[in-house]
Amino acid sequence: MGAIALLSGCDAFKPYTPPRPPSKGALTFYVSPDGDDDHDGLSEATAWRTLAKADQVPFRPGDRLRLKGGERFPGGLTIGTGDAGSARKPVVIDSYGTGRATIAARGTAGISVHNTAGVAIRNLVIVGEAKTQRSEDGISFFNDLSGAKRLDHVRISGVDVSRFQHGIRIGAGPKSSGFSDIRISDSAVHHNQDAGLVTYGPRFRAKNPEYAHARLTITRVKAYSNPGDPTAHDRNTGSGIVLGSLQGATVQQSVSHDNGAKSSRLALEGPEGIWTYDSTRVIIQNSRSYRNRTGSSVDGGGFGLDNNVSSSALQYNLAYGNDGAGFLVYSGEATNAHKDNVVRFNYSWDDARKLPWYGGIVAYGTHMRDLEIYQNTVVLRSRGIDRAPALRLRNGMTGVGVHNNILVTNGAPVVDSDTDYTPALVRLQGNDYFSTGGWKLQWGKARYSDLDAWRDRAGQELMGSDPTGSSADPCLANAGAPVTGAAGASKLVSQCADELEGAVTLRSVGVDPGPVDYFGERLSTAPSVGASQPRAED
Repeated sequence: MGAIALLSGCDAFKPYTPPRPPSKGALTFYVSPDGDDDHDGLSEATAWRTLAKADQVPFRPGDRLRLKGGERFPGGLTIGTGDAGSARKPVVIDSYGTGRATIAARGTAGISVHNTAGVAIRNLVIVGEAKTQRSEDGISFFNDLSGAKRLDHVRISGVDVSRFQHGIRIGAGPKSSGFSDIRISDSAVHHNQDAGLVTYGPRFRAKNPEYAHARLTITRVKAYSNPGDPTAHDRNTGSGIVLGSLQGATVQQSVSHDNGAKSSRLALEGPEGIWTYDSTRVIIQNSRSYRNRTGSSVDGGGFGLDNNVSSSALQYNLAYGNDGAGFLVYSGEATNAHKDNVVRFNYSWDDARKLPWYGGIVAYGTHMRDLEIYQNTVVLRSRGIDRAPALRLRNGMTGVGVHNNILVTNGAPVVDSDTDYTPALVRLQGNDYFSTGGWKLQWGKARYSDLDAWRDRAGQELMGSDPTGSSADPCLANAGAPVTGAAGASKLVSQCADELEGAVTLRSVGVDPGPVDYFGERLSTAPSVGASQPRAED
């Protein structure tokens, strides 16, 4: 691959690469519609005019390419193996002047980075067209070098990417490592066909797990109106943020909404708002996912821990108005690699709107083990004859603990489990189960109409011989009002959580609750239920 080349046709490179201007250090190049490609490009007064010219000059560590803010530049940029950036001196592509410059791709990727890193992309609008929406990426980082070395330092910030197949896509070839030290922040990915932001790598091997990418942080990213491909019957499309093949990642203060509306009706896999698969040590926190859709009868939820995920957590998140589950934990592969995960201090309101066979929180799958679900608040206002439960459990799990959650419905079962799990496999303790339309709980083939009967026959909600849990009204501030906006969870705060009996001290059942609740308040030592907790004593 050449140094920097104009994208055209099938990503072909121009055969001629002109020399850089003589210099021992890093250079800053400028591009402006008022410039001239015969200039040297080294100042605003001597700027180049086109991306085609800029795309012919090789970059060295510390170089910058600056596009005039508020202007539109047709074409695309490709950074290849000859373009050497570094973590200490990255190559930077950004805007100058007033506003953000726009890269308008024509049948090609917007910015494509191949087999190199030490690259920062900042403060740009990158927009495609109908052709790019079918097959190109807005920003692409791809590594197919042989060997096990990850390429270090990727920075993407302040970008707006739309009308591509994927807005931002970071991947690795089948025999390659990918990238490390990746930070994506303060950006929007929207109106892309398959997904807003994606990472992926080689096929997961459970006997010898390897992950393409490491140390990813996503902060304040908005992924919305990525509709999916109605013709893609063989794969999931229409997700907001999809994280695969990662070893260590954090998603925080991000939003995913109104995705998946045009995903295939025939696909066996559907989209989700924010989810991860084939990864370990992924934390998704302090984020919102709402009004996500699915074209088929599967998925369409808010947040997910999917196949082969380990040592990961969904925490301090808000899901509402999704077609599927607010929070889905799922394993469909018999690899024993889905383990040691946590779902805690989250809110789910009015989820499973289209698919009642899900619920507010859903957990199931082949050989899933060691899952903790605690201190969540779920309110489901189901409609129609088939109504979604607040918590749905299905077969295949071992070592699951469900503690101190508030589970509220308007007549649907508060819990619906396909399997009559024994406490040795799945243990429920300290939860509050409340329904405004007649109390029901489905446990295997048996249906219960009161907590005491289920406790006696199933052995759940017991600490030794002492009863735990409650079916009392949790006194939510306004459970019936629509939840919208960042402050929506405040409508679901229990006004009597500290008065409800039956909660358990999490440390007594081997669970470390962490330092704070959903709202960031320091936890009290007294056990309580739900995502928001009584304030700790100073």
